[in-house]
Amino acid sequence: MKGIAHFVTGVALATFFPDVVRQAAQGSLLPVLGGLAGILPDTLDFKFSRYFERYDLEIDPGPRPDPHSIAVQVARAMQDAYVSGRPRNVMLHTIRMGADLWRQYTIRFDPALSQVTVRIGPLVSTSQVPLASSEVPAPQASVKTGVPMVHTYDEEINIDIFTGPSFKFERQGDRLHIHFLDWHRRWSHSLTLAAALGLFGSLICGKWGGLIIGLAFAAHILEDQLGFMGSNLLYPFTRQRTRGLRLLRSGDAVPNFLTVWTSVMVIIFNLDRFSAHPRLNPWLFLTLALILPLTISGVPYYLRRRRDRADARESLGQEEMLSEVKEPEVG
Repeated sequence: MKGIAHFVTGVALATFFPDVVRQAAQGSLLPVLGGLAGILPDTLDFKFSRYFERYDLEIDPGPRPDPHSIAVQVARAMQDAYVSGRPRNVMLHTIRMGADLWRQYTIRFDPALSQVTVRIGPLVSTSQVPLASSEVPAPQASVKTGVPMVHTYDEEINIDIFTGPSFKFERQGDRLHIHFLDWHRRWSHSLTLAAALGLFGSLICGKWGGLIIGLAFAAHILEDQLGFMGSNLLYPFTRQRTRGLRLLRSGDAVPNFLTVWTSVMVIIFNLDRFSAHPRLNPWLFLTLALILPLTISGVPYYLRRRRDRADARESLGQEEMLSEVKEPEVG
């Protein structure tokens, strides 16, 4: 989820407590504290954890990117991690072509085919809007890795603007696990940490402050769990991220809009029902403000996600048949 969705979720959770609403009416900032706690996990990652990451290989495609060269370098790093048993961190840099111009490229890990595919895409603006007729010739290459792999994130990952993604290749048993943004959603996205911050917050901000901090922090983690990456839910008792439910993509507009919309409606509903003279009809408001919008926007999104998954499986099957004809190997 985007930061605004997590922030508003934290504020909405704070309004479920009558004492907090009454204090807010007197000028208390407890609901805002919920919003700040709601964005804290990502703040810890993007403002702190990412800068301690070290890379064994950094791939800079340059202004004339070669998809085969990129795929070979990634595949070799995967083979090295598998054979040596030592994890390998790989950074894929973006391709900046101008002040507001980037060359997009895509990397795809196919566990079924045991291969890496890199596709060079069009030029895009910083707003990720593609420029017409900006594609390149021979834009795609696939390379066999020769190692069994596990990839739990999205099938394809676009690389275009600002900072590129990183991958950690780590052998676990007889398979190579591919960790996308290994520094993200680790210790910072732990329900254990949420409980600890809640207890600490109660010492500083009182009972309600601690409760709001803990709940808002935990809500962020649970919202993230609906996506692909997952989180390390019980750090330090666990060391790996628990796989996400894969119900949505965190950057998709529809789930982010619905989260913000639902949170705002919950805030309005709670402020009214805890006021001295409630004016809203609860069932009518919840039907018109929550159930109806969720149905109108959520159901088409869910159906489209199902169709996309089916199309991806069909495309994977076709690619597997083509790979039997000709497949470049790692040199």
